[in-house]
Amino acid sequence: MPTITLRIKFEPEGHIGHGKVELLERIAASGSISAAARGMKMSYKRAWNLVEEMNRIFGRPMLETQKGGPGGGGAQLTATGLAVISRYRAIERATQAAAGPHIAALVAEIEET
Repeated sequence: MPTITLRIKFEPEGHIGHGKVELLERIAASGSISAAARGMKMSYKRAWNLVEEMNRIFGRPMLETQKGGPGGGGAQLTATGLAVISRYRAIERATQAAAGPHIAALVAEIEET
Protein backbone atom coordinates (compact mmCIF):
# COMPACT_ATOMS: atom_id res chain seq x y z
CA MET A 1 0.00 0.00 0.00
CA PRO A 2 1.42 3.44 -0.88
CA THR A 3 2.22 5.84 1.92
CA ILE A 4 2.17 9.60 2.28
CA THR A 5 5.25 11.49 3.39
CA LEU A 6 4.39 14.66 5.22
CA ARG A 7 6.55 17.81 5.17
CA ILE A 8 5.37 20.96 6.91
CA LYS A 9 7.05 24.11 5.62
CA PHE A 10 7.58 27.13 7.86
CA GLU A 11 8.95 29.56 5.28
CA PRO A 12 11.53 30.99 5.38
CA GLU A 13 12.79 29.31 8.58
CA GLY A 14 12.67 25.75 7.26
CA HIS A 15 10.50 22.66 7.52
CA ILE A 16 9.83 19.59 9.61
CA GLY A 17 9.18 16.15 8.24
CA HIS A 18 9.48 12.49 9.10
CA GLY A 19 13.29 12.58 9.31
CA LYS A 20 13.53 15.40 11.83
CA VAL A 21 10.71 13.94 13.91
CA GLU A 22 12.40 10.54 13.86
CA LEU A 23 15.62 12.20 15.03
CA LEU A 24 13.78 13.76 17.99
CA GLU A 25 12.16 10.40 18.81
CA ARG A 26 15.53 8.64 18.73
CA ILE A 27 17.09 11.30 20.95
CA ALA A 28 14.21 10.88 23.40
CA ALA A 29 14.62 7.09 23.40
CA SER A 30 18.41 7.02 23.72
CA GLY A 31 19.10 10.21 25.66
CA SER A 32 21.91 10.83 23.20
CA ILE A 33 22.30 12.96 20.08
CA SER A 34 25.28 10.81 19.03
CA ALA A 35 23.36 7.55 19.36
CA ALA A 36 20.37 8.98 17.51
CA ALA A 37 22.62 10.22 14.70
CA ARG A 38 24.41 6.87 14.42
CA GLY A 39 21.08 5.05 14.31
CA MET A 40 20.04 7.20 11.36
CA LYS A 41 23.45 6.91 9.65
CA MET A 42 24.17 10.63 9.86
CA SER A 43 26.95 12.64 11.40
CA TYR A 44 26.66 14.23 14.83
CA LYS A 45 27.08 17.64 13.15
CA ARG A 46 24.22 16.95 10.73
CA ALA A 47 21.97 15.91 13.63
CA TRP A 48 22.85 19.11 15.51
CA ASN A 49 22.16 21.20 12.41
CA LEU A 50 18.71 19.64 12.11
CA VAL A 51 17.97 20.25 15.79
CA GLU A 52 19.15 23.86 15.46
CA GLU A 53 16.86 24.35 12.45
CA MET A 54 13.91 23.16 14.53
CA ASN A 55 14.99 25.47 17.37
CA ARG A 56 14.88 28.40 14.91
CA ILE A 57 11.51 27.39 13.49
CA PHE A 58 9.81 27.15 16.88
CA GLY A 59 11.81 29.85 18.66
CA ARG A 60 12.51 27.52 21.57
CA PRO A 61 14.96 24.69 22.18
CA MET A 62 14.00 21.15 21.31
CA LEU A 63 16.57 19.67 23.72
CA GLU A 64 18.20 20.14 27.07
CA THR A 65 21.78 18.87 26.96
CA GLN A 66 24.49 17.99 29.43
CA LYS A 67 28.12 18.17 28.39
CA GLY A 68 30.10 14.94 28.22
CA GLY A 69 32.81 14.05 30.64
CA PRO A 70 33.56 11.28 33.13
CA GLY A 71 29.85 10.69 33.76
CA GLY A 72 28.98 11.14 30.10
CA GLY A 73 26.71 13.70 28.53
CA GLY A 74 23.16 13.40 27.48
CA ALA A 75 20.15 15.02 25.93
CA GLN A 76 16.49 15.04 26.69
CA LEU A 77 13.62 16.65 24.87
CA THR A 78 12.03 19.81 26.19
CA ALA A 79 8.27 20.22 26.38
CA THR A 80 8.47 21.90 22.98
CA GLY A 81 10.38 18.96 21.48
CA LEU A 82 7.81 16.52 22.85
CA ALA A 83 4.95 18.69 21.53
CA VAL A 84 6.51 18.81 18.05
CA ILE A 85 6.59 15.01 17.93
CA SER A 86 3.07 14.66 19.26
CA ARG A 87 1.53 17.24 16.93
CA TYR A 88 3.42 16.01 13.87
CA ARG A 89 2.32 12.41 14.49
CA ALA A 90 -1.29 13.58 15.02
CA ILE A 91 -1.21 15.48 11.72
CA GLU A 92 0.31 12.42 10.06
CA ARG A 93 -2.48 10.15 11.39
CA ALA A 94 -5.18 12.61 10.31
CA THR A 95 -3.63 12.90 6.85
CA GLN A 96 -3.47 9.12 6.45
CA ALA A 97 -7.07 8.73 7.58
CA ALA A 98 -8.33 11.42 5.21
CA ALA A 99 -6.29 10.18 2.27
CA GLY A 100 -6.85 6.45 2.82
CA PRO A 101 -9.92 6.04 0.60
CA HIS A 102 -8.33 8.10 -2.17
CA ILE A 103 -5.13 6.09 -2.04
CA ALA A 104 -7.16 2.87 -2.18
CA ALA A 105 -8.96 4.22 -5.26
CA LEU A 106 -5.61 5.03 -6.90
CA VAL A 107 -4.38 1.51 -6.17
CA ALA A 108 -7.59 0.11 -7.68
CA GLU A 109 -6.91 2.14 -10.84
CA ILE A 110 -3.45 0.58 -11.09
CA GLU A 111 -4.81 -2.92 -10.53
CA GLU A 112 -7.46 -2.45 -13.27
CA THR A 113 -4.86 -1.86 -15.96
